[in-house]
Amino acid sequence: MSASSVPATATQDTTHDATPTERDPDTTRVDVRPLHRRLGPGDRIRFGSFLGVLVLLVVWSAGSALGLIDQRILSAPWTVFTTAGDLIADGRLQQNLAISAQRAFLGLGIGIVLGTILALVSGLSRWGEALLDGPIQVKRAIPSLALLPLLILWAGIGETMKVVTITLGVFVPIYIHTHNGLRSIDSRYVELAETVGLRHWAFIRKVVLPGALPGFLLGLRFAVTGAWLSLVVVEQINSTSGIGYMMELARTYGQTEIIIVGLVLYGLLGLLSDGAVRLVQRRALSWRRTLAD
Repeated sequence: MSASSVPATATQDTTHDATPTERDPDTTRVDVRPLHRRLGPGDRIRFGSFLGVLVLLVVWSAGSALGLIDQRILSAPWTVFTTAGDLIADGRLQQNLAISAQRAFLGLGIGIVLGTILALVSGLSRWGEALLDGPIQVKRAIPSLALLPLLILWAGIGETMKVVTITLGVFVPIYIHTHNGLRSIDSRYVELAETVGLRHWAFIRKVVLPGALPGFLLGLRFAVTGAWLSLVVVEQINSTSGIGYMMELARTYGQTEIIIVGLVLYGLLGLLSDGAVRLVQRRALSWRRTLAD
């Protein structure tokens, strides 16, 4: 049989069976990229939340050691560390920290309960939303600092004013995010609850509360930060105790290192509080698969 009588298909088949090295390199390229490339942010970094803080501390230390940062403006980290040790030795830091923590946690607790109750009333009732949502949105637009003169007139400059200010800074984010979580519940779950004949309280326990949990935990992250921010403000207004009072007293005497100790302490408290809420959020919502997982 001559070569001209070989079918064209057979010729094409032999071409397909050729190895990649036998093919024209200009027309055929071997793809060496991984078959399954992850498009998300990548694997979780261990203690990644503290990495940025560590970098900031390194920059601060380097600037102080090289003389790029004036010690009269910003004390060196080792000076701040030594000052903190002295404050701990004479008991001032622990005493003021305990008072500040008591104020913050009291306002945080009241704000969480108040915000959650108002969100449930507003989220589960059209009348509740009509009566509550508008005033709360107005409060959201007014900074707590702007309300301080009025709160001082109403409650004086004692502990009541401080706790009320912290509560106002806490309950708004709890309300906003919990209310949004309630209104974001898929209507199919509501229809299913009606189909199986769930009673009102069973519906709240099995559908409403689990559906609102992601929003509530997100609001809680903002709330714990808001509690410490409000505490910073109120403790520097005619206080006689607390971290803010210690900082204000240091400002009077020009003790920059004590002021930095207070700022670092506030920052650590906020960072640790947010980390604790994020841990609870990750455990409570472990059933969700998100981009961060």
